Amino acid sequence: MATKIVTFHCLEAQEEQMSHSMELSSQLRKKKFTSSDEEASLCKFYPIIPGDIMSVKEILTEPKFPRHRTWEVLRETLADDELRQRDQWTLFGNEAEKVEVEVIRNQHEVRRRVDRLALRREAQRKASMHLRFLEDLSMKAPDFPIPLRPHTMWEGMTVQLSCTSQGSPAPCITWYKDNVPLRETPQPWNYKLQQKYGLNTLEIRRCSPADAGEYKVVARSCLGEASTFATLAVNSYHGTEAGLLRAQTAGPVLDQEASFASTFPPTFVKEGENLVLVCGFSSPLLPFQQDVTWFRDGVPLRPAGHVDLQTDLRTTTLSLKGMLKEHEGLYSVHLRTWDGTVEHSAFVYVKDGPAAVSGAAGSPLQVGCSDVNRDYVFLSWKPPSADGAGPVQGYFIERCEVGTRKWIRCNELIQPLCHYPVMGLNENTMYQFRVCAVNQAGVGRPSKPTNPILTSDPMEPSRTMVVKVERGKEIVITKDQLESQIRVPFPPTDVRVCELSDTYAVMCWTEPDPRGKEPLSYFVERSEAGKESWHLASFEKRISSTRFAAFDLQKGKTYRFRVRSVNKYGVSEPSEASQPVSLQEALGIPAAAHSVQAIRDTANSVLLQWKEPKNPEGILGYYLYCCELGTSEWRTINNKPVTCTRFTVHGLRTGKEYVFRVKSVGRAGNSRYSEESEPLRVRAAKLVPTAPSAISLLRCTGIEMVIAWRAPASNGGDPVRGYYLDQREKSQSTWSEVNVRPVKDRVYTVSGLREGHYYQFRAFAENLIGVGRPSVPSEAFLCEQWTMPVPGSPYDLELREVRQESLVLLWAEPLYQGQSAVTGYVVEISPGEESEDWTAVTKKPITDTQLKVSGLQGGQIYRLRVSAVNSAGVGRPSLPTEPIKAQTSPGSRDIEIGVDDDGFVFMSFEGPETADKGEVKWNKNYREPIEAGRVRLESKQNKSILTFTAASEEDLGLYTAEMTETPGISSGFNFTAADLERLMELSWQVRHPLISLRSEGWQVEVLEQGAVRLWLQTEPLSKGAELRMILNDREISSTPARRIGFDRENGLVDILFNQLAKEDEGSYTAQLKDGRAKNQFTLVLVDEKFKQAVAKAEAKRRDWKRCAGPHFEEFLSWTVTNDCEMILKCKVTNVNKDTKLKWFKDGVEITQATYEQSGVGKYTVAQVTRKEAGVYRAVVSDSRGEDESMLELVDKEFDKLTQQLSKQCALSAGPVRIQCTAAGFKLYCSLKDYLSYVKTSWYFKEKKIDQEERTKPGSSMQKVWIEIFSPTEYDKGKYTLQMLDGQETHTRSLDLSGQAFADALLEYQRLKQVEIAEKNRARVTKGLPDVVAIREDKSLCLTCFADGDPAPEMSWLKNDREIPSAGRYHIALDNKCSTLTIHTVNMEDSGNYSMFVRNKHGTETVSVTVSVYKHGEKPRADAIEM
Repeated sequence: MATKIVTFHCLEAQEEQMSHSMELSSQLRKKKFTSSDEEASLCKFYPIIPGDIMSVKEILTEPKFPRHRTWEVLRETLADDELRQRDQWTLFGNEAEKVEVEVIRNQHEVRRRVDRLALRREAQRKASMHLRFLEDLSMKAPDFPIPLRPHTMWEGMTVQLSCTSQGSPAPCITWYKDNVPLRETPQPWNYKLQQKYGLNTLEIRRCSPADAGEYKVVARSCLGEASTFATLAVNSYHGTEAGLLRAQTAGPVLDQEASFASTFPPTFVKEGENLVLVCGFSSPLLPFQQDVTWFRDGVPLRPAGHVDLQTDLRTTTLSLKGMLKEHEGLYSVHLRTWDGTVEHSAFVYVKDGPAAVSGAAGSPLQVGCSDVNRDYVFLSWKPPSADGAGPVQGYFIERCEVGTRKWIRCNELIQPLCHYPVMGLNENTMYQFRVCAVNQAGVGRPSKPTNPILTSDPMEPSRTMVVKVERGKEIVITKDQLESQIRVPFPPTDVRVCELSDTYAVMCWTEPDPRGKEPLSYFVERSEAGKESWHLASFEKRISSTRFAAFDLQKGKTYRFRVRSVNKYGVSEPSEASQPVSLQEALGIPAAAHSVQAIRDTANSVLLQWKEPKNPEGILGYYLYCCELGTSEWRTINNKPVTCTRFTVHGLRTGKEYVFRVKSVGRAGNSRYSEESEPLRVRAAKLVPTAPSAISLLRCTGIEMVIAWRAPASNGGDPVRGYYLDQREKSQSTWSEVNVRPVKDRVYTVSGLREGHYYQFRAFAENLIGVGRPSVPSEAFLCEQWTMPVPGSPYDLELREVRQESLVLLWAEPLYQGQSAVTGYVVEISPGEESEDWTAVTKKPITDTQLKVSGLQGGQIYRLRVSAVNSAGVGRPSLPTEPIKAQTSPGSRDIEIGVDDDGFVFMSFEGPETADKGEVKWNKNYREPIEAGRVRLESKQNKSILTFTAASEEDLGLYTAEMTETPGISSGFNFTAADLERLMELSWQVRHPLISLRSEGWQVEVLEQGAVRLWLQTEPLSKGAELRMILNDREISSTPARRIGFDRENGLVDILFNQLAKEDEGSYTAQLKDGRAKNQFTLVLVDEKFKQAVAKAEAKRRDWKRCAGPHFEEFLSWTVTNDCEMILKCKVTNVNKDTKLKWFKDGVEITQATYEQSGVGKYTVAQVTRKEAGVYRAVVSDSRGEDESMLELVDKEFDKLTQQLSKQCALSAGPVRIQCTAAGFKLYCSLKDYLSYVKTSWYFKEKKIDQEERTKPGSSMQKVWIEIFSPTEYDKGKYTLQMLDGQETHTRSLDLSGQAFADALLEYQRLKQVEIAEKNRARVTKGLPDVVAIREDKSLCLTCFADGDPAPEMSWLKNDREIPSAGRYHIALDNKCSTLTIHTVNMEDSGNYSMFVRNKHGTETVSVTVSVYKHGEKPRADAIEM
């Protein structure tokens, strides 16, 4: 029993261990396995041990090994057979290792296969994604590169109609016959349809007249559809026209209908400007055509205030006043015809008007009103395309009552979204609304105002009933009349949310029914969800309409609303609460479009396609932007969002490259810009070629005709791959094919003709796109053998190098020579497009098949033709060329010739940027090919370079280059011997270049410390440049005393000498080599030049040592100021606090000099005289040393100073003025300071004034004058003062004549009279004392003397009263003398006494104060005691 239990537990442990090992094998790199080679007995009694290559003994002795109750049994059993068990376990370990290695190898193989399979699946997934991406990129509308061609067959023959189609995705092809779809018939021998690799084929076996008709192929895809058609004519043996009767049925003769003769192109106009679109008709409109209709974006236009439609018999006109961005769109005009309607369409772009504020955003557009109520309107609009200086932050909404012209803002805070509920309006009022965009620059232009709206109750019509009675009368019954018994209103119903955003919620409800007769208003209440407290949400304002916008809601909270009805009788019960309402998340801006792709359309437009975002919800349209490559200026294409994902962009510049990007438009604003498209050069899309022209007959044998034609004027952007030729007899109307396969040459031999019949021909050109239109049928050519003696006409006339005054004409010689060989050609020219006035270009026939026609008149149109000449005469002329205007096309360039960097002669020709990329064809003499071994050709974009491998005289001649795509772009150059000689000399210089010198040879430079540097500079050299320095025919290198430097990057070579020595004298040569370029430069440093360098170096060295202590930075010098002062100045540097500066003159120290902290010393002399001449010396010194500066202000230097002083003195002179005196005139000139060094002279009427009795010159420190005594009329004239400063003469003048002289003379006479009067007037000659003191009882005697002519009258006054001679007063007069005597004076005699004298010339008064004092008193201190 115990054995069974042990065995059971062993098996259980074994299974557990095996499962654990399998789990680990799938997770760990090192796996553990169990052995399968153990004996049966051991397997029954012992557990399975993990094979980690440990011995059993080690496992049992390991203290941390997990124990099992069977381990003790195993330990006892193994003790007896240890050697045998050791061998068994060793074998177990080896086998386990082998198994582990094999399992690991199998795991690696499985993992490798799994990884390979995963990689293959990933590669397949990426490849499929890439293919889908390529398909998306290559999406192209259906098209027919090779369309159907018409066929004419005989009855019973088999015909095959074929065309090629293309498009991505692949279009679905449908065949039609006479507009009836063709299906695969059960009889395969009749119709057989095939489609393989884009080739669509319809095979009709055994044609019958019933198969004749119009066959059409239509290709359809998600990008559109395209069609091609052709006519099949089946000729019956009963008549050549029988098979066409089905397709050509005679109809009634109709009047000629009008069609569009002139149309309007895509137009650009600014906001606010007027627009006029005009279309002209080819003929007068028929009566049924006169109803011409105009459309904008498919909506008919009707005459209105700003729209005017005018149609007459020849034109139709659409006029729009005050264009707005809402008016942008596709304008089309429809014209009726017999077959239906024809139309012309073109896009009109409306650009933003000038910004109201610099940098502001554009105006919003398409502002619309909805949900109009009594006091509520809901507005919506579209954002502008132009953000301005910054993104649009929001919008302001404004309203205006119609008739007031006063705009009122509706919102205080900017509204970020493009919709807004407006409340608080007046009922039954007409309003208009507009919107302004706001960004960081300010408020932009307002949008177009909305149409006037009337705020009214929208439910009013539903409450009115009209009953019609007899005689046309009506009875109007309203529900208000029927509900007059209602007093307190009922509550509203159906309260709900009608508009919800992240900033507001608009609630609406249904008015109570019945509502009563009285007018209703409403109160709105709200409550947070879960609460029973209700608050007034309408802020005690009654609401007239059934709409309410709540703006004060908080995000994250849920609200409920209810409404009460109010009339004059009271307030109703509240309505039922609405469903819980919470603000929604902010509306995000739409995602940007992607996969923007530009496709060539025309020479001025591009078709732009893009893909809408993955989530197109909320996108209102798209704005498009373009930028010319190489610039940073992005231009807005459309200002009105386009709703489709493709748009044709007009107004681009031909040949320029553009990139495009797109913005999505939503209510939350515009998206970010999409990724830019790939650059696209604006060129016309490839089309089929135009029709060939000028079909001519070159030769006829009677059964064959050689036909030639001119190449198409335009190849459609792709080279012409071949031509088809059709023929018909003159009497027939059907054309038959001449060649089934296209021919490349424009000359074709038509055989199988019948002699004596007339034939007409037409030609088709074919390129990669398809077959173009047929040419105009040729004239009828008679098929008969040519036997005329004169030659046939030349053909293949081509024009090259058309310039303002010249062009080159090429042609081919005629195929028919006549009776003798062609000996020359006559070239004729005719001005104008249709003139037949032909003039020979040259006087004699020319022998070459080319001619340069010169002497043209710029801007004139010409045609040319050529006739061949032989011995019999002049043959028939060729067909004339197409009219050509003599002008140089923009971008035309001539061939340039030169030498390249390797010394090879080359010619280059560059086409204009607007030309399509194509090869440049080089020829010699226009037609001869250039020998390939002598040149090599290289092309870079529109530029082609022809390089001569070894230019020689064999290469001389005329070389021409032309663009293969556009032969009209061409040029020629005549390579002459003179050009060859000049270019070979230049080639030698390029191949044997010289290193150019930038400096003027070697330069000798003495450095600050006395070192000498020899240097030169060349052009920059490469890193591999080499230098050899030669001195006196031996190479030298750098030494410590002579260092040689070589800066290759700057081309600088120098030699630095610490001190020049005798052995450094000699000739220095620098030999330079840089690749092929080399040169050498020599400096001869000997004799006097070497001595001068040594002396200068020594002086520099001494000066450097001097500068070690305080020294003069600026030596002594003198200057003269504007005030004629002399200033001696010097400046010292490297000073310290102990440094002293002293001044000396002739050895004597000057103490008046000043010294500033900046180191400047000054000595100022205010008045310069001879004593200032001398030797001045300044000495600066301290403990480090001293330095001196000396100035010898003597001889010439002093003369130079005086001359400068004199010049400054003369320059300070003012104008000559006049001063009148009693003696005469005094002319003077003021100076700041007059110096005796200035030589002055006075001139009267250009004659010097010498010293005379009547004139007297003079001067002072600040004036120079001349006095003129007793002036007369002879002294009238111009006076000039000349001042000579020693070198220059300075003049001042005064014109003393006319009124100036008269005024001066009058003033002189007045002053003279004043002087006479002053001389003879009465005056006191001997006066009185100021104060007189006299004791009482004495006698006072006052005496006064006077003079004057005539003798003056003399009077005595006391206190201004005259004193009579009487009593104690006695007055005595004696010969101009008067004496006043007062006897026995008393105190009353004190006072002010005066002597008054006068005569006819004047008066004078002299006063004296008399002070009388009593006995015993003292007189006044200031008085004279009498």
